[in-house]
Amino acid sequence: MVEYQNELDRAFHALADATRRGILDRLSKGPASVSELAKPYESSLAAIQQHVQVLEASGLIVTKKRGRTRECRISSDAVLRVERWLSERRQLWEYRFDQIERLIEGEEKPEELLPSTAKKGER
Repeated sequence: MVEYQNELDRAFHALADATRRGILDRLSKGPASVSELAKPYESSLAAIQQHVQVLEASGLIVTKKRGRTRECRISSDAVLRVERWLSERRQLWEYRFDQIERLIEGEEKPEELLPSTAKKGER
C-alpha cells in the first residue's frame, strides 16, 4: 500500500508540470527520442532531458538507449494506475452527489445517508 501511494505521488508530481504533460501528450502518439521531444520547446535539450528523467522516475515513461539516442515511450501500466485512482475518486464523488440530490429532493431522510454505525446513535 505504501509503495502504491509513493508511485501515485511520483506520478502526480510529474504531471504537475505543463512541459511534462506536453511530453506525455506527444508520446501518446508513439515513441520519440529526447531531441524530438525537445523540438516544440524553447528549453534546452538538457532541460528536456531533466523532464524525461522525472517522467521516467515516476514510472510514467520508459526509455531505452538506441545507439546515441534515447527512445522514450509511455508506460501504460503507470498511466492505468493513475487513471484507476482517479476513476475510484470520481465514482465516490458521483455517489455522494447522487445521495445529496436525493436528500434535497426529499427522497431520503438524512439518517439514510449516514454510515450504518451512525444510524445506531453513534454520531
